[in-house]
Amino acid sequence: MDSIAANDSIIHFNNKCYTSLNEHLKENNFSKIFLLVDENTHNYCLPYFLAKLETNSEIEIIEIESGEINKTIDTCVGVWNTLSELNADRKSLMINVGGGVITDLGGFVACTFKRGIAYINVPTTLLSMVDASVGGKTGVDLGHLKNQIGVISNPNLVLIDTHFLETLPINQMRSGLAEMLKHGLITGEGYWNKFQDLSKLNLDDLDELIHESVIIKRNVVEEDPFENGLRKTLNFGHTLGHAIESYFLSNKNKKTLLHGEAIVIGMILACYISSELVGFPKQTTNNIKELFISYYGKVKIEKSDYSEIIELLKYDKKNHHGNINFVLLESIGKCKLDCLVDNQLIINAFDYYKK
Repeated sequence: MDSIAANDSIIHFNNKCYTSLNEHLKENNFSKIFLLVDENTHNYCLPYFLAKLETNSEIEIIEIESGEINKTIDTCVGVWNTLSELNADRKSLMINVGGGVITDLGGFVACTFKRGIAYINVPTTLLSMVDASVGGKTGVDLGHLKNQIGVISNPNLVLIDTHFLETLPINQMRSGLAEMLKHGLITGEGYWNKFQDLSKLNLDDLDELIHESVIIKRNVVEEDPFENGLRKTLNFGHTLGHAIESYFLSNKNKKTLLHGEAIVIGMILACYISSELVGFPKQTTNNIKELFISYYGKVKIEKSDYSEIIELLKYDKKNHHGNINFVLLESIGKCKLDCLVDNQLIINAFDYYKK
């Protein structure tokens, strides 16, 4: 697969990853290399990755605990302190090997330590390959509120090796698939229709779908790097999806949802609201709901949960001037931005999901 240029970064795939990485290390002569991992990528991904690495630079491994619950400023402080104790300087390099938590947090740590050191992302989950790999968004959560603190900063390189997907549990694969399904809905039926029967896909098909998904997001981000217009389309399903994810993360009586599991619910709700507000075909909404639930099942959401989830909408990053702004669909591939939605319609959408 061809490499993809994305603003100040280059995304390489599979075997090209390691020749490009080793050339980059040789050209830049970094003083030290720091590998950020969690316990899962330390065990399942790091040995494979280290075997591909060719460098004379000193290598240090920093491990943090996995999971969205650890994507916090406290974790960053721990990593910053470790970098300082291990004598990291401004010519050091961070390589973040892991899913979206590792690449988001590791990128944020790198671009703030000593006002910025170089970093490379090695996404090891499907979600991080198709979502966190493009756009330069780094950062952490504020309590249970998603991605409230961060900066936009592009890594030197992104290395997407689909070999790592062999280590991934099925629920993590489904979580990443949700973002690819979103790319289909906001882009057009050409890409969307490729997901109508996943049973017919093989690994080569998946490689191509990942490559195409990265191109879709790259094209959007290049046109609108700071989310003033077109880039907002990437938030389809995320306004309610993030609120649901945050609510389930903070509620001890609820099972924590993976990002993609929450976003799938958010997309079903957004499709219903789109049908009611901007003319998205109701039969298409029904078809999408049926397809998504066949892949993901249905999450139990009580009527008593609605108000607390709706309350969390005020923290969505797309809001301005006190308004909660939704991305809706007029048709597959045609989005309408900055839509205001009445709370009763959101409640109706939840009822529709539950039916």
